[in-house]
Amino acid sequence: MPLRYVLFFFRRTGMEGFSEKAGAIGIFDSGYGGLTVFDKIRRLMPQYDYIYLGDNARAPYGPRSFEVVYRFTRQAVVRLFEEGCQLVILACNTASAKALRSIQQRDLPEWDATRRVLGVIRPTVELMDQLSRTKHVGIVGTVGTVSSGSYQLELAKMFPHIQVTAEACPMWVPLVENNEFASPGADYFVKRHLEHLFAQDDKIDTLILGCTHYPLLLDKIRRYTPDGVTLLPQGECVARSLQDYLHRHPEMDAKLTKEGHCRFLTTEATDKFSEAATLFLSYPVSAEQVIID
Repeated sequence: MPLRYVLFFFRRTGMEGFSEKAGAIGIFDSGYGGLTVFDKIRRLMPQYDYIYLGDNARAPYGPRSFEVVYRFTRQAVVRLFEEGCQLVILACNTASAKALRSIQQRDLPEWDATRRVLGVIRPTVELMDQLSRTKHVGIVGTVGTVSSGSYQLELAKMFPHIQVTAEACPMWVPLVENNEFASPGADYFVKRHLEHLFAQDDKIDTLILGCTHYPLLLDKIRRYTPDGVTLLPQGECVARSLQDYLHRHPEMDAKLTKEGHCRFLTTEATDKFSEAATLFLSYPVSAEQVIID
């Protein structure tokens, strides 16, 4: 079979698997952290339907290569499209840093150019010039997010006058995922990384929490952050950015169902996900187990 015929076959098969009917907003994260973004989006726009997908069985994504993160994220987006989502938010900084651009530029034109996949980095970066007085900004994130340079590149592109200092915090996500974010061990790792960050630049006045898990560490981060520094969790700014996007794109808004329903999908055991998600959201959550490949 000629190669071009094989490629055509796979592209057509992928497109035919996606419903053209209106559907829910899809929200994806490698684990539980994206629930902090989902919560803010739902509070701001409760009328929409949502499907949250956590690839908890393969988390964390932070230490994984670009190729693996792209492959895993692509599989998750396909699954959400198959569930009827016309719009998917990558509520994961690692996925946004390592996979978003490839999915937007390479995959969407082949699958369905009318669908959208959006990330969490740009909505956060857009606020920096407004928030920072000193124009010195700090970033804390996973190894994958920091090493990708995505925040640094976006800030340099939008606000080249802002000086950026980043700190990778490899233990913060495991502390949250294992429900140890209130432990003395969490104090040690939060204090250690923040002291190192501010030792590099004591003029930082705005700190981006570049991982959606970090709001659960917010009290400890405040404790070890110098007075006068603005902390920026991502949930609210992503929610407002999405609301603005839908106002500016009524054609997409018309493709989203609005009955106030939510579904939670996980690649892990449902009881484990439900227990952790209930902790993140402070209300009972019932999940469905799925396989994505």
